[in-house]
Amino acid sequence: MRIKDEFFGKEVLDADINIVGKVSDVIFDKNSYEITDIVLKKTGFSEQLKSSENIVPMEMVKVIGDKILLKDVDDL
Repeated sequence: MRIKDEFFGKEVLDADINIVGKVSDVIFDKNSYEITDIVLKKTGFSEQLKSSENIVPMEMVKVIGDKILLKDVDDL
């Protein structure tokens, strides 16, 4: 698996299927080489107003496919 192909640029959706951003980077553990977090860049109009990033722990990821779906609070 190549990280670039698997994550970068994918849209991330919250549990209510709202787009929260796109993956701009990943953070991984140097010892285990496991991805620990994904870095999201906001998209749309809010991206034009100010550049901001959110870091989402992999524990919050429910499904990775064409898009990345985050878990609901009830799933935690």
